[in-house]
Amino acid sequence: MAKAKARPSRARPPAKKGSSRRLGLLRNASKKLGRAAVRLAKAVKRPLARPKPEPRKQPAQPAAPAAEPKARPRDPTFLGPLPDKPLPRATKLPPPGEALTKREMEQLLTAGVGRGVEGEGSLKGRLVVRDSFPYLHVIGRDKRELWFLLQGPDQEVLPAYLDHKVSVTGLVRKTTNYGGTVEVRKYSAKRPDEVPAPAPEEQKLRYLSPGEVEQLCAAGMGAGMRGYCALRGNLEMTGDDFILVLSNAGTRQQVSFLLTGKLARGLRKHVGQSVQVSGVVDKTSGWGGSVAVEAVEPRPMEHRAVSRDAMELVHVEASGHGSVAEAKVNHGLTVRLQERAGYIWAIEPMTAKRVGLREANYEPRSGGPATREFFFTPRNPGGVEVEFFLAKVFAPAQVARTFKLSLTVKP
Repeated sequence: MAKAKARPSRARPPAKKGSSRRLGLLRNASKKLGRAAVRLAKAVKRPLARPKPEPRKQPAQPAAPAAEPKARPRDPTFLGPLPDKPLPRATKLPPPGEALTKREMEQLLTAGVGRGVEGEGSLKGRLVVRDSFPYLHVIGRDKRELWFLLQGPDQEVLPAYLDHKVSVTGLVRKTTNYGGTVEVRKYSAKRPDEVPAPAPEEQKLRYLSPGEVEQLCAAGMGAGMRGYCALRGNLEMTGDDFILVLSNAGTRQQVSFLLTGKLARGLRKHVGQSVQVSGVVDKTSGWGGSVAVEAVEPRPMEHRAVSRDAMELVHVEASGHGSVAEAKVNHGLTVRLQERAGYIWAIEPMTAKRVGLREANYEPRSGGPATREFFFTPRNPGGVEVEFFLAKVFAPAQVARTFKLSLTVKP
């Protein structure tokens, strides 16, 4: 058999010693480079955590200053101007200005207008102190309040006159609609107890209307009324004084007036008659007053409402503190009582209506005290007690004596 030809070997010839070293270095370098690239890629995906910075030390702060006291809230009712600055206060006065005119003074004393008015003038009011500064409290027109800050060399002295009535003269400026300032050149002060009380205004005399005259004649009405009018009533006496009875005669609601003046002295001949008196009437209470008589006119006696001719009359002369009587329905009963100076006999109005009081006649006597006759016409049968009161003329609540009558009314 033929022998196979040997193939030439493809193995590389062994490298030289120097080249093998270089190849190892390259392999090592590539491995290190690959590991570095891997670490870099991982670092990009998950960034490294930064170390926490150490806290900085804060510098020591100074202690907080003490809280300043809060300013006192301003009184909302006080609309006066506030001072520009506290101490030191004004020590010099500005030069004199022009005097305020009447129109400017009206604007100055009117609340809500007049801002900017300025001039020399005078103001009066009550001194008040706000935050140790003196103000003049002035009551202006329409009873509105104004406040003026008092300035000048006397500014430190004026607070001593607190609540005094003060009058100031100087340069007045209205800086707001409700006050201003006064550069005080002169001032005067009075204590409240030194201020004289205003004289009471004299009430003007006038003619009273018919409606007012009706109030004068009504019980419990018209107290305090005064004026000129004419009144008509029955003339009576209490002691030496003459009185004119207008309404509710014989009851504790009687309205009567004391007659005064020269013409009231010659009326004795008309006592017990109806007269008309003209003059100045002054009703001091609900039960009467006085009349300064200027004219007196006698009037004819009015016709009696009830005639006694066809009646069976029962007479009672009051003595002691009580009595008993019997009367018939629709017939007459008379009771006479002796009066005293300054007092009159009277009964309650409800009793007068129940028993049927018709007349209460004053009967003067020349030789002794006067008497008063009560005339009744009972209308309801049964027993009733009638109480008489000896009361003061113009004060029926003051009773000096009583008299009781037990009356039996027969059908």
